[in-house]
Amino acid sequence: MAVAPGTARQENPLAEGLALRPSPDPCALVIFGASGDLAHRKLLPALYALALRRLLPSRFAIVGVARTAATDESFREDMKAAVQEHARDPFRQDVWAKLAASLHYVATDFADAGGEDALHRLLERLDQERGLGGNRVYYLAVPPPAVSPIVDALGRRRDGRGWTRLIVEKPFGHDLASARALTAKLRACFAEEEIFRIDHYLGKETVQNLLALRFANGIFEPIWNRQFVDHVQITVAESIGIEGRAGYYEQAGAIRDIFQNHLLQLLALTAMEPPIDFTAESVRNEKVKVLRALRTPGPRSVVRGQYGRGFVEGVEVPAYREEEGVAPDSITETYVAAKLYVDNWRWADTPFYVRMGKRLARRETTIAIQFKRAPHPPFEEIAAEGLRPNVLLVHVQPDEGVSLAIGAKVPGQGMTIRTVHMDFLYGGAFRTGMPEAYERLILDTLLGDSTLFTRTDEVEEQWSLVDAIVAAWQRDRPAFPNYAAGTWGPPSADDLMHRDGRSWRRH
Repeated sequence: MAVAPGTARQENPLAEGLALRPSPDPCALVIFGASGDLAHRKLLPALYALALRRLLPSRFAIVGVARTAATDESFREDMKAAVQEHARDPFRQDVWAKLAASLHYVATDFADAGGEDALHRLLERLDQERGLGGNRVYYLAVPPPAVSPIVDALGRRRDGRGWTRLIVEKPFGHDLASARALTAKLRACFAEEEIFRIDHYLGKETVQNLLALRFANGIFEPIWNRQFVDHVQITVAESIGIEGRAGYYEQAGAIRDIFQNHLLQLLALTAMEPPIDFTAESVRNEKVKVLRALRTPGPRSVVRGQYGRGFVEGVEVPAYREEEGVAPDSITETYVAAKLYVDNWRWADTPFYVRMGKRLARRETTIAIQFKRAPHPPFEEIAAEGLRPNVLLVHVQPDEGVSLAIGAKVPGQGMTIRTVHMDFLYGGAFRTGMPEAYERLILDTLLGDSTLFTRTDEVEEQWSLVDAIVAAWQRDRPAFPNYAAGTWGPPSADDLMHRDGRSWRRH
């Protein structure tokens, strides 16, 4: 089959089946906070994976910026060790050598009025040597207090040459007021289309596959509504604790750390209407409509918890209040469960049960769409162990895939029915490794595609809901801890479901 000029294909089209997207423009990627954990564990390994697959621009430069004293050479050695430890691909010296040649480092503190001078001089030199055309991607992998001086400095240096994009890591504020203040600060120097607010959950392949599952298959969309769906369950469970982040977590809690961003994004993608096309604005418009339609839950529809001592995978772990840096009487929640409603025509009166927490029984992120029972099940009396309703289960992590629970006859004489599962696993269906979320998100930024990034109005709608829930919590002091580490949360979360005659999925 003829291939159109300018369209590159993977070496094995049977394994991949997709034409590669256009190559990004020449540019410089500047990582602020390059000495931090995010750069070591995620960003440089993601850039290495992109380099291995020849997805980076042909003319490209990476500039690390941090207060830590280092040279270009020591920075390259540090990043090489990070890639060797954390990259998903085997280390290849030839790939690394080419990537390392593009690595540079600037030791500076942007709180200092002249802190940006050294960076500016380096970028000017790289423009001349590599022909980057003044194109810039600035990645703010820094704590929130550092954002303001960096943005001010970058704004002062804009000269109108090339394009500029700014990647901002969460948190996007800690409430609606601070989120609006942050937006005002960013918008003073950058246009909305230049701001890429990153939520790494949206870069996961299975999250993106949720859109393909719904809108590329004619069998699902006609039944994806209140007439056929009994309820939806979304679980974001982590078996780890706060991992030494008490300073952040004491201020955020589970509702700001996970609920406000990751979980509400999963809900919006599950409940959204079909977009008119898959451009960034069309997809994000539909997500915003869902967030605006969310009904603020009453006190009986929200449960919060905090873990006590317990066992996770056979190892005894401390209570949250025993973690280093946590107040002994802390009332910060490590678990939230809620019953939410999307008040629109498609989902009216269909509950969305959501839960997220630390130190739960296992690491798992799933979206379960449970359909209504058949109106007249003639096999009910002969079903083995009770015929359960159909469930479409989307596994976001760790075992990426989709599972559909259906009723089937057990082999042998007689008519015995049992629930079985039809499974689609990414690892088995595609002969290629699963890309890390940051690979997709960095590449999309280089290409200027903001589909998988959150827009200002999305962030504000998310915070509006969280602020309303947190305001209700101010009136009482919970009896914490109320669940043991290694369990699935407090008993009141089970009661939330049992009152409706339902229960949380356990597998």
